[in-house]
Amino acid sequence: MDRRVEFVVGGAFAFVRYTGIDRDTKDLDLFVRRADWPKAADALNACGFETELTFPHWLGKAFGGRSREFFVDLIFSGGNGVAEVDDEWFAHAPRGEALGFPVRMMPVEEMIWSKAFVMERERFDGADVAHLIRARQDELNWPRLLQRFGEHWRVFLAHLILFTYIYPTDRAPQPAIDELLNRLKTEPSTDPELRICRGTLLSRAQYLVDVDKWNYADARLVPLGTMTPEEMAVWTEAIEK
Repeated sequence: MDRRVEFVVGGAFAFVRYTGIDRDTKDLDLFVRRADWPKAADALNACGFETELTFPHWLGKAFGGRSREFFVDLIFSGGNGVAEVDDEWFAHAPRGEALGFPVRMMPVEEMIWSKAFVMERERFDGADVAHLIRARQDELNWPRLLQRFGEHWRVFLAHLILFTYIYPTDRAPQPAIDELLNRLKTEPSTDPELRICRGTLLSRAQYLVDVDKWNYADARLVPLGTMTPEEMAVWTEAIEK
């Protein structure tokens, strides 16, 4: 049986490669296509690992040994359903090394794209985004990065504006900023008849009041987003856990 599964390494291993910022980590982040989860789980189970599909819309886990302190995250997308792993993750993945093995790293553009949406009370990845831009500005594929954000380009614009505040004496990515500011002036935002809250794409907890109490449409939910009501219920229930 062919158990080979394409993956790219992210997390602390990719972050130190791109920024030089080293972090202790107890897990290994592997990004795989959602369709490859069954094959990946079979391969890991055959090697003695315990696996679980923790959140079906974006995350599986693998544990080894009696203690579950160290584990592998198999990630299919962001928890908000954005930044889904697709063929571009592999087409643009640079070669690197993790734990002494040659691997492919997640592309820096995908790292920025996925981290840009993490704005929880307990975790905000804006500093990571700023550090990635500072370290890799000259080699970023800016047209591809802008394309990755798609309809969520305002999130990236917010990070770029923050970059100019964080590093006032560094060269700013001005062409990208100018392009997005021009969009801001010319593109309509949304249908005014539909009250949408996109805040849930940035924080699964802090904007629940908007959709539960103030009757905004949740931008995560199909057809506005990619998540089903069942997936959202499981993801919301996990907040307390």
